[in-house]
Amino acid sequence: MEVAALSLLLLLNSLDSGSAQVSPTVAPKRSQFFKYDSFSVSCEEEELTGWRVMKRMKDGEVRPCPSSCSITAAFPATDSGVYWCETGLGETSNTVNITVTGRLEGSITYTLKYTGSVILESPVLPVMEGDDVTLSCRCKVTTSACDLKADFYKDGLPVGTSSTRNMTIRSVSRCDEGLYKCNVLGFGESPESWLTVRAPPAGQDPPAPLLSVSTLVRHLVVGTPYLLSTILVGLIYRDRARARHASKARRTSNDVIMEMAAKQTVTSYINSDT
Repeated sequence: MEVAALSLLLLLNSLDSGSAQVSPTVAPKRSQFFKYDSFSVSCEEEELTGWRVMKRMKDGEVRPCPSSCSITAAFPATDSGVYWCETGLGETSNTVNITVTGRLEGSITYTLKYTGSVILESPVLPVMEGDDVTLSCRCKVTTSACDLKADFYKDGLPVGTSSTRNMTIRSVSRCDEGLYKCNVLGFGESPESWLTVRAPPAGQDPPAPLLSVSTLVRHLVVGTPYLLSTILVGLIYRDRARARHASKARRTSNDVIMEMAAKQTVTSYINSDT
């Protein structure tokens, strides 16, 4: 009875919190896969909260996924599509678009041309403004030929070239939203993936960028002399103030002694005349 009540409470909480509280989880965390790759899509605490994974394939068919959509050998026709979480009452989460590429074709010896041999590894879920995002271009075949540089494109236009086949977008903003893909010479292009950038929740500022070690050292080198100078000036001022105070105290003490001595002298003179 208590378990049933807890399950009902969690279900009501998940429904009241809105779809933004539940997101499909993809493992590994990327939206593009090679043919025959393994991946899974799941929802948070499916059995306890009532969320289940749904998918819409390229032909438009919509159906639920059994067992958290655990796929051991992916195929383009059956496993490419849109995935999301849904309850029996019609509540839905945000969606993720997963693409499975075609099989490797051709001969590296003669043509160096492949179909479905390059994918773009990018965040599968929306990222927050201010975050750093890394895009990676990955080859299906591990050869020295694929050690060539990769070109990156956004909305069909070139945005960068990397010899490591990785490109990092620093402190992303809404302007960075769009369709991204990459190309490795002789291996072809990856499919396109949409990068979604969202504003932080109300009342929460974007995360401040972290200082690199070199920047931190540079700030310390520049700022330390000023800090030491300020401390030294403060110590000198304190010592001078103490010296002035001691000198004033000594003068006051001497004046009192001299005044008392003068009074005693006058008193002695008067007594002697009497």
